[in-house]
Amino acid sequence: MKKITSLLLSLWVFTATAQTNFVQYGRIEYEKKSNQHTPLEEEADNVWNAERIKAIPKFVTDIYELRFNNNKSVYKLAKENPDNKYMMWGAKPNETDAIVTDFLAGTISSQKDIFENTYLLKDSIRNLEWKIGNETREIAGFECRKAVTKICDSVYVVAFYTDQIPVSAGPESFAGLPGLILGLAVPRLYTTWFATKLELIEPTATQLNPAQKGKKVTRAQMLAELNKGMKEWGKEGARRIWISQL
Repeated sequence: MKKITSLLLSLWVFTATAQTNFVQYGRIEYEKKSNQHTPLEEEADNVWNAERIKAIPKFVTDIYELRFNNNKSVYKLAKENPDNKYMMWGAKPNETDAIVTDFLAGTISSQKDIFENTYLLKDSIRNLEWKIGNETREIAGFECRKAVTKICDSVYVVAFYTDQIPVSAGPESFAGLPGLILGLAVPRLYTTWFATKLELIEPTATQLNPAQKGKKVTRAQMLAELNKGMKEWGKEGARRIWISQL
């Protein structure tokens, strides 16, 4: 009984310390969850979509990780769900894709496999216009504040960040808030990212500098290529372009 009491006390002290003091480094695990049926249900007159709904699960979930310190962060796939069946060609996550954000240099390096192409996006950290509200919620044991922004002019993004982790990063390439983003939602993509746990593990130099390859482009160049290639794709093409801008 004494051992159990001591263990519980140690866990309590660890949790209290992690949340009282600012977290300077660690590994965040996120659950990414997407609703695949709703986009198809919006086109009720498409008979093919009705068949696709029968063949694929309504939700797909995958586990991603963000390793970070005060200088850098790396976001990548941690664990793919082997039971997933993805709706769109190219939607399946790729374990070689990674987003590296260098806070000191103000740059981002992102490998993205989009259909048959592999892009290596190298650009400055995106300057998003965040509007911070008063709504709060608890995520992974941290109190988080709500903020909203837009990508692609009209696609709303909702984030919840904590200033107890003073690192301006988050899932995908979202950054620019006074703390780390632990919750994210893009309603028009029917997709959410929520942190499930924090591990106080300092990332190694190797983990913060993954090998990357692909056709080097800026964010504007990649967007121009995708707009040109998918201009006849309708709603599905628009969704693919939005996903590329995450």
